[in-house]
Amino acid sequence: MTTGVRRAFKYRFYPTDAQAAELSRTFGCVRKVYNLALAVRMQAWARQERVNYIQTSAMLTAWKKTEELAYLNEVSCVPLQQALRHLQTAFTNFFGKRAKYPRFKSRKKSRNSAEYTTSAFRFRNGRLTLAKMTEPLKIVWSRPLPEGASPSTVTVSKDAAGRWYVSLLCEDPCLQPLPPTDTAVGVDVGLDHLLTLSTGEKVSNPRHERRDRARLATAQRQLARKAKGEGANRAKARRKVAKVYARITDRRRDHLHKLTTRLVRENQTIVIEDLAVRNMLKNSSLARAISDAAWSDFRSMLEYKAQWYGRAVIAVDRWFPSSKRCSACGTLQDTMPLNVRTWTCDCGTVHDRDVNAAKNILAVGLTASVCGAGVRPQRSTPGGQSARKQKTPRREP
Repeated sequence: MTTGVRRAFKYRFYPTDAQAAELSRTFGCVRKVYNLALAVRMQAWARQERVNYIQTSAMLTAWKKTEELAYLNEVSCVPLQQALRHLQTAFTNFFGKRAKYPRFKSRKKSRNSAEYTTSAFRFRNGRLTLAKMTEPLKIVWSRPLPEGASPSTVTVSKDAAGRWYVSLLCEDPCLQPLPPTDTAVGVDVGLDHLLTLSTGEKVSNPRHERRDRARLATAQRQLARKAKGEGANRAKARRKVAKVYARITDRRRDHLHKLTTRLVRENQTIVIEDLAVRNMLKNSSLARAISDAAWSDFRSMLEYKAQWYGRAVIAVDRWFPSSKRCSACGTLQDTMPLNVRTWTCDCGTVHDRDVNAAKNILAVGLTASVCGAGVRPQRSTPGGQSARKQKTPRREP
C-alpha cells in the first residue's frame, strides 16, 4: 500500500525587493559555505584524513567569528547547515558509486537555492514566512496542498530566467494505489514518434526544441554581440536566452507528465527498454534530437508514478533485438538498418518496425518478470548490465 508519500509541491512566488535581496544574500552564503567545506574536505583527503558533517558544522561556527566571513551571520543559519548536509550526501553518493565527485558551485552556472527546515519558517493559514523576513511570501497557489498538510521542508530557488519558486515537502495521504487491472503495454521510444505502444498506437514527437530553435538562435546571437563582463545589457540578453530554454523545458515536462500519467492510469504493467541514453548522446548526429526527446525523464516519471499508484514498470535489456525479431514467429533477422521502417518476415507477416519492437518488448518483459527483477536493480548493476539480460538465439541456417 502506498500511503503517506512525501511529495514536493512547487509554486511560483513574487518576492518584494527586500525579500529578493535577502534571498539573494542567502543563495550567495549557501554557495560560499558549500565551497569552503568542499575545499576543506579535499585538502583533508589529500593528507589522508577524513572530515565529516559534524566537523564542518563546527568549522562553520568558527568561520562566522572571523572578520572575513562575518557576513554569514546576516542570513539564517539553517540554509547554511543544510548546505553542509547536502555536501555530506554528495560524498555518500560518490563513495556509493551513485554519483560523480562533488564539484564547486559556480555563481553563474549553479542553481540558486536555499533549504529551510521547520525551525526556519512559519506556515499558517496558507501564509509562508521565512526566517529573517517580516512579511509572508506572495505565492501563487496554482493547486491546493493536501488537507491538513504541514510542510517539513521548504526550498526556495531562482532559475536562470529570473523566476522564483518555492517547494514545500509534505505528506500526501491522497496518493493511493489505483484499482488493479489486467492490462499491460510495451513501449518503444523513438525520434520520429516519441512513443510506440504494443497496441499499435503511436505518440508523435512534439520536438519542442526544434519549434523554438529560431527564437533561441536569435536570442543567442544577441547575447554573443554583448561585451563579456558584468554589464547590464549582457545580463539582460542572457536572461532572454534563459527564458527561451525555460519555455522549451516547461512544455516538454508538461507533455511528459500528461503522457506518463495516462500510461500509469490505464495499465497495470508497463514494459520499457533499459536504454543507455548517456552513451547514445555521444552520437553527434542524433544528440540534439535525443536530448529533446528526454527519454530519461520519461522513464524517471514512469518509475515514481508507478510506485505511487501501485503499478509495475519492467525494463528489458538494452541488447535485446526487439526490432529484428518477428513478433509472430520469433525469427531473428540478420540486420535491420535504421532506414528500414517496414519489413516482411519469412512467415509472411508485414511488420511496422516500431510496433513490432513494442510487441517484442512487452512479450520479453512479461516473461522475464517472473525473476522478480525491476527497474531499480538494473541501474545499480555493476558494469551497466541489465538485471534482465536476454540471450539472443542464433538464427537457424
